[in-house]
Parts: sequence; C-alpha cells; structure tokens
Amino acid sequence: MSDAMKIYLTNDAPAAHWGSAEVTFTQGQANIHLQEGDALLQIQQAGRKLRSQGLSEVELSGEGWQVNQQWAFALGFATAKSEGKIHWCGDEQTQQALEHRLESANFARLLINETPENLSPVKLASQAALWLTQIGGDKVSYRIIEGEALLENKWFGIHAVGRGSERPPALLELDFNPLGEDAPVSVALVGKGITFDSGGYSIKASEGMLGMKCDMGGAATVTAALGLAMRSGLNKRVKLFLCCAENLISGRAYKLGDIITYKNGVSVEVVNTDAEGRLVLADGLQAASETGAPVIIDAATLTGAAVMAVGGNYNAIFSPNAELLVKTQSKAVEVAERVWPLPLDPWHKDMCPSAYADTANSRPMKGGGAGGASNAAGFLWRFVSPQAQWLHVDLAGAFSDSANALWAAGATTHGVLTISSLLQD
Repeated sequence: MSDAMKIYLTNDAPAAHWGSAEVTFTQGQANIHLQEGDALLQIQQAGRKLRSQGLSEVELSGEGWQVNQQWAFALGFATAKSEGKIHWCGDEQTQQALEHRLESANFARLLINETPENLSPVKLASQAALWLTQIGGDKVSYRIIEGEALLENKWFGIHAVGRGSERPPALLELDFNPLGEDAPVSVALVGKGITFDSGGYSIKASEGMLGMKCDMGGAATVTAALGLAMRSGLNKRVKLFLCCAENLISGRAYKLGDIITYKNGVSVEVVNTDAEGRLVLADGLQAASETGAPVIIDAATLTGAAVMAVGGNYNAIFSPNAELLVKTQSKAVEVAERVWPLPLDPWHKDMCPSAYADTANSRPMKGGGAGGASNAAGFLWRFVSPQAQWLHVDLAGAFSDSANALWAAGATTHGVLTISSLLQD
C-alpha cells in the first residue's frame, strides 16, 4: 500500500478555521482549493507549497484532474535536489503521456542543474546523443565534431568561443530517421550549449555568473523536446545540432576586436565576448540550413533583454513568418506553456554595425543597447536559409535563479513541451 499523500482538487472554499488558505489538510490527504483566476497557476503554487513542506511522494486523486493540471502540479513539485514521486490519475494512456513528459523534463532538468565541472562540452553532446539513442535505437545516428576538427569543418564560431577552455568545444550532429535512408529532413533543431559562461574577457560580475551553468539550457531543451516527440510516436526525419562550448578566459581565448568569417562568408567583429551564444548558433543554423529542412527551430538562453521584456514566466519567440508565430502560440497554449512574440524585421539584421566587418556580434554598450533581444535575432537571421521557416526561441523562462512561489531554484524546463508539440504537428 502506498504511503503517498493523496491530493484532491476542489472548487469549495476551505472551512472557516482555515481562513483563506489555498491548501488544507485532512487525515491522509491535501485539498487544493481552486479560486477565481488562473487554475493552473494556483495548482503549480500548491505543488510548490506541498513540496516545501517536506512531501516527496504524492498521489493525484479524485475527479477533475486534467492533463495540464497534473503537469502544472508536477512543475511546482519538482526541485533540483530530488525528482520526487507523483502517482498520476486518469486512464493508462494519460498516465503514460504524463510519464513521458516527466522523463523528458527530468533529463533536461538534470543536465541544466549539473555543475559546470561535471558537464564539459563534449560530455553534453555525448549525453544528449546517448539518451536519444536509448529512445530511438537504430533510427538514431550521430557524430561529434570536437576541438581542431571544428576548423576543418569550417565551424569557426563554436571553435572561437570554446578555444579558451582546456576542454574542447564540440558540435553534435544527430539524425533521427524513422522513414528510411533517403527521407527528406522535415525539421532541424539547433540548441545553444554553453556549459559555462564566464563572459570571457567581457567578464560577468560574480552574481551574474553564478547561474551560468544554465547557459546550455537551449541544448537541453531541444534534446528533451525531440526525445518526448520520439516517445510520442514521431514519424518524420529530424536533425539535431548542439553547439557546445565553455566561454572561459585564458591565453587562447578569443578577444574583443577579433573577426570571425563564417562558412557562408559573413564576417563578424567581436565587440562583446559575453554575446557568445549567437556566435555558436550561427554555425548551428548554417548546419541546419544545409539539411534543406523546411522548418528550423533554435532555442537558447540568449539575452537578458528577453527576460526584461517578457519576464521569467514566458519565453520570447521570433520569426519572419507570422503564421509560424501564431502556430507556436497555439501549441504553447495547448500544453500550458507561455510564449510571446517580440519584433523581428529585416532591418534588425543591421542593428549591430561594424566598421571592420559585415556586422558585429552586439552593440558596444551595456546589455547590447535597446532592443537587444530583437537585434540578437536579427544577427541569427543572417545564417538561416531564406527557404526555411525559422523560429527562434529565447528561453527567458528556462531557469530560476532562486526559489519563488512557482518554481524551485534551477531549471524549469519551460519550452520543452511547446517545441515537442511543434515537432509532432
């Protein structure tokens, strides 16, 4: 017999002696009292409260638990130290779908919360490839290009950003192909995998550097999204590119004033070594474009400007394609995640001018100046095939520096479900 506390949803007000409490207790069970407003928000907050009171195993019981409500509870119940145990309710198919969500989210959460010492660029690429191979078997093939081999393959951005570390940078190229050898690629995924970001010579302050183990959150997010889609029966060919590096300072590190000339001929002046994410993604987006995929999706913890614009409970999205933005918003609503589109016009490509190169990687001012998130997206646009529908996800809500009413400290995995849903569309 399970020792798990049973959790019930109710629309009834708590008994008078509980005052306005959102969670009350009777023998062996807890009751979440839903009030007017956002029910999912209330349920996630209840999950946080219950976990913070020491519960590690619960059973969602009674009528009324919808899939997204159960998932909202799970998000609040998760912590960096322990996964906890949740017994889902509903039929077998519902419980399996939730278990697949949890498996993928836990994979991303463990990677993002891992210490930077334990997660080198090559190890990030290897762990992502191993997990997806365990799910997809012989439908998955991959190679990892690392160190000086990046130069031989003309992936100059990843090499430049990662060369300051003793641990080599790497590009993971992974192919999930359930259809056969000559099947066209339907979607290409690109993830920013900066396993630690000191800022390089544009060094971060200590308080800004503390959480920078999360800067590979884009790589973890797209990997987890692909794994979830595969678990859910994905039947299309998808290629995945993870751009992995440590942004550190040494005698070999790249410097302000350096110019990187990319495989497509675009030259970039480095005016801020802390704007390194877009430099590695430029390689990944070119690799994705070479596949001929009609849809390219990248995800990255790219700019503080996105956080300032949409806060920590949304992810910012960008695309030249209005229909893709609408579809992404619709998919996010279906899985109870939050996204919001920010501006992206052709002139954003030119918002980081350089006297020495085609463009700079930022503007030489704090935070990259006004419109920094859109300017970063404009920079990335230079490296995307004009034939592809492209979605850029700036993961403003992927990591919580400290615990709050909704999230434990650490990875939130916010974004995994939206991208997975797009893959399955």
